[in-house]
Amino acid sequence: LKKIYILLLGENAREIPDSAAGSAVKNGLRYIYAIRNNRSKRAETISAIADNKIIAILRRPDEDTLIDGMKALYRAGIRLAEVTFDRSGKYDKEYTARMIRKLNEEFGGRMLIGAGTVMSVEDVMTAYEAGARFMISPNANADVIKLTRDLGLVSIPAAMTPSEIAFACECGADFVKLFPANQFSLRYLKDVTAPISEAKLLAVGGVDAANAKDFIDAGFAGVGIGTAIYNGKLAKEGKFDELYENAKKIVEAVK
Repeated sequence: LKKIYILLLGENAREIPDSAAGSAVKNGLRYIYAIRNNRSKRAETISAIADNKIIAILRRPDEDTLIDGMKALYRAGIRLAEVTFDRSGKYDKEYTARMIRKLNEEFGGRMLIGAGTVMSVEDVMTAYEAGARFMISPNANADVIKLTRDLGLVSIPAAMTPSEIAFACECGADFVKLFPANQFSLRYLKDVTAPISEAKLLAVGGVDAANAKDFIDAGFAGVGIGTAIYNGKLAKEGKFDELYENAKKIVEAVK
């Protein structure tokens, strides 16, 4: 709780007047309860990722068609999704947080929602407040991993080499995203994972219905899939049946 207060207040920390003390205590208790609740769900989230094996990646989703699009994926068997923070400047962080909240409100735990492209402790806090259950990053940042774990959430940083994978695990990563997976042969991936078999790896980057099962057979715990499973253009055009078919092919391939 102290770490959270320090993070939130930063250099603006000051004595709280008596008139505001009651609210401060209530907010503190709310944080304690939320973190305890998240920690109790960590094992559930880890199991869901290991069991379902497919995380749908939503990049800059259209807000108006988001729910219908995700309903199509849910019907196809998708139970995990990440909404990525946008680094282009077109969408601010609150947009990503709003999408996470909308999905949580709609699916109520039937689909677990996380945040993607999480690269700072501020990103972690924004996604945490929105109800994200896991944090996925394109890199391995020790502070991001630590705060994610402190908040009772599941940490999934990215790595490429054995040294990077080992570093991510040492920092507390629950899974490690091998990215970009499509830049290497399956033989290389098998060779890389052999000496660090305790690491639970997710293949992300260029994964689709044609090769998803290959990664699973190579020893990966799961895959993260973007456009091949959630095509933003199809969603915006209302072609939800096509989204369903694309997702169904991937679900069947992995099974």
